[in-house]
Amino acid sequence: MRIDLGGRTAIVTGSTAGIGRATAEGLARAGASVIINGRTQARVDGAVRQMRAAFPGVPISGVAADLSTAEGASALIAEAPDADVLVNNVGTAFIRDYRGLADVVAIPDEDWLGLFQLNVMSGVRLSRHYLPCMVGKGWGRVIFVSSESAVNTPKEMLDYGMTKTAQLAVSRGLAEAVAGTGVTVNAVLPGPTRSEILGDYMVRQAQENGISLQQAEQGFLRALRPTTLIQRFATTEEVANMIVYACSEQASATSGAALRVDGGIVRFVV
Repeated sequence: MRIDLGGRTAIVTGSTAGIGRATAEGLARAGASVIINGRTQARVDGAVRQMRAAFPGVPISGVAADLSTAEGASALIAEAPDADVLVNNVGTAFIRDYRGLADVVAIPDEDWLGLFQLNVMSGVRLSRHYLPCMVGKGWGRVIFVSSESAVNTPKEMLDYGMTKTAQLAVSRGLAEAVAGTGVTVNAVLPGPTRSEILGDYMVRQAQENGISLQQAEQGFLRALRPTTLIQRFATTEEVANMIVYACSEQASATSGAALRVDGGIVRFVV
């Protein structure tokens, strides 16, 4: 199967590193014009420079904007008012040690609200703008990068899990709202991945405990994700492969779905 997105314009939020960056590269490889996004101009400029070198002839541009705010979303829309593909990838998590209920009830309001603004409302605000444009053209793809934590709520990151579940509700609802238009909306659910946030956390754990990165990852999986079937962390490229497919013409019969790239952690058959 050859995915061809030539002539399409794709926006990938939070794409200077991690899953977002791998997705941006995958879309560029498929021929799409790609718009990179990150919070700082330096990070965006660096990513754009590297991607232009890697994909000569493919239009690559970037917009620095903090999508945790309505103003940031408006700034991105002003710079890139039209798109055929929107990948709502930007997000973060607070990774905490869990010792009991006290750790859960100690999560402050600002953590709950901050994660909701970035992980959920960024996608809501951008979808609100780009979906009508896609419907008008009769073709479009919107992807929410959720997590297996959406259906396998982690007690050590309850606030994060809440936002990922919310993304599933938003993506399904939007898919139903654009039914029959040629536009699809889906969510992708990665499992533990060697992305920037979790990857950096694993590096610190390895250093603090005097063990290898592989040992740290295996310890994480045994303690917190013992149902993994692949028994390792996924790579960002493996997750991006699913996202790029969901953005393709070949995925035209897939909408309103939660597509898992979780390594088999979630034990539900359907």
